[in-house]
Amino acid sequence: MNQILVTEKLYVTPELKRKKKIYKFNFIISIIIVVILCFFYAGSEYAKGREQEISEDILAQLVEDAEKSTEEEKEIAKQNDGVWKIMIASTKKEENSTNPIVANQNNKKKRTKTYTASNGKRYQSLGTIKIPKIDVNLAVLDQPKDEEEMVQWLKISPCKFYGADLNEIGNCSIAGHNYRNKRFFSKVPTLELGDKIEIIDVNNTKITYSIFDKYTVYPDEIDCIYKEIPGTRMITIITCTDDGKQRVIVHAKEI
Repeated sequence: MNQILVTEKLYVTPELKRKKKIYKFNFIISIIIVVILCFFYAGSEYAKGREQEISEDILAQLVEDAEKSTEEEKEIAKQNDGVWKIMIASTKKEENSTNPIVANQNNKKKRTKTYTASNGKRYQSLGTIKIPKIDVNLAVLDQPKDEEEMVQWLKISPCKFYGADLNEIGNCSIAGHNYRNKRFFSKVPTLELGDKIEIIDVNNTKITYSIFDKYTVYPDEIDCIYKEIPGTRMITIITCTDDGKQRVIVHAKEI
């Protein structure tokens, strides 16, 4: 009977009070940590969104320039209609040097184009890379001048890493991030031999490449960027494996 009449307060010992305080403290700390992690995650996603906007902005400018270039080529072709048929072979060289239309064509080839993105910064682009199988359509930025610039530019878009420029004879190595989603080169590890890669340079020249080799290497193994087939245009794509411990290497050659 006495046990029934004992109140609950008699059982709340100092040790129990101490444990309750510890539990409350740990709970509050856990909440704070979760809030901080959510804050950093939201900030990271916002930054990625801004970087993607810049990438899309540069790509849109490249596409617009390509469309303008196509219209200019049509106009030049229209002006030149019939001219080549009446040129005399012995005077062709002289005509080429004095004809302003032909001179414009000869001087047209460019290596890069500079674009001012929505963030106010200027980026040099070599052209675009398209991989239909994995829905990639991105601007390819020029080779950064140093490691710091490489880190910043790779957040915006894939960059030339080493070698020839786009659509030139030789091996053009292009590096891009694997974010383990659909962004940039995240799906490159799923590519297979025979898959196609389309490269359009800043001169609006489009060349299709076919994948002929794919393998993984460790970060300090860079022989892949020196691989070449004499007299052949090649593209080498470099990205991380999903665990980030190795690099996926994809070689493709002109078809």
